Formats: sequence, C-alpha cells, structure tokens
Amino acid sequence: MRCAKHAGGMTLVELMIVVVIVAIIASVAFPSYASLTKQANRTDATRTMQMAAQSLERCYSNSFTYLACNVNGTVMNDGSTMQTPNQFYTITFAIPDAQDYTLTAVPVAAPQTGDTQCTQFTLSSAGAQAAQDVHASDTTTSCWGSNQGQSGAAWAARAGPQPGDADPQFRGSTRTGMPAGAR
Repeated sequence: MRCAKHAGGMTLVELMIVVVIVAIIASVAFPSYASLTKQANRTDATRTMQMAAQSLERCYSNSFTYLACNVNGTVMNDGSTMQTPNQFYTITFAIPDAQDYTLTAVPVAAPQTGDTQCTQFTLSSAGAQAAQDVHASDTTTSCWGSNQGQSGAAWAARAGPQPGDADPQFRGSTRTGMPAGAR
C-alpha cells in the first residue's frame, strides 16, 4: 500500500510558486493594459470634436455663421457643452463671433481622468489641433496621432508641392483655377 502522504497533487510550496509567477505577470501586464485603454479612449474626444466641427462647418456654409448651429440635435452657442458618446469627455464650444470657434475637450470620467499625458484637447475653426498634459506641455502629436497638430500651411510646407499648385504648364494659375493676379 502506498502512503497517503505521497498520494499525488501539488504541495503548498509549488502552489505558492505559481501564485508568485502569476502576480509578476499581472504586475507587468496591468499598467500596459491601463495605458493602452486610456490611449484608445482618447478617440472618444478627438472623433467627437471632428464630427462637431463638421457640423459647424456645414452650418457655416449655409448661414455664414457658427452661432446657433445644430450639432447632434442641439443648438450650440458660445459656452455650450456636450458629452462625448462614451461619456469620457465634456466638449465646450467657444464661439466668440460668427467666424471663429474653438472646441475644447476635458476628461470627466475614469479611466480618462487619470490620463496625465492628454488632459485637454482643442480644435479651432482654422483646423489647428492641440493637446496638453498635466504640466500644460504640448503633447499634440502623441495625443491626436501622427501627422496631426500642425496647421494646414505647416503640413503643406512639409508635404511639398501639390497637384494644381502654380506650375509653368498652367501659366501662373493656382489651385483655385484663377490667374495669380486675379485674386
């Protein structure tokens, strides 16, 4: 007969080794997961701001003003606010006059309230994107994504000549199709 003391199974030491290994793996994986979750949730702000900007631009093309424009069924004026679809951010509309606006998104719900890298997003009527961290440092590129955070002129300067730019073949015309001196 076999002794009951050596009947198969795991010893307490073996079980503790497994628990320690799982704890080490979890301590490495959880911060990475939390960081990636915050990064993915930033699109809640940026996507909503871009959709709101499109609504404002559509309104401006019809009425030549950004004031009293309909964004997602709500009329927006200077100081109006809206929640993002996932409720992580509040977007504030600053519309000082009929020709300008600035949208600002700030986190209001966890886990985004713990995102120290991207504490504020802004988008202007000129298309300028910006973001700041908790120290008010510019984090536009990392928060909005690559090739973002530059004005249209800065991006065009980096991108180089575009089709339709002034070209000898077009004898001084520009992208608008008008002669250079006729504007």
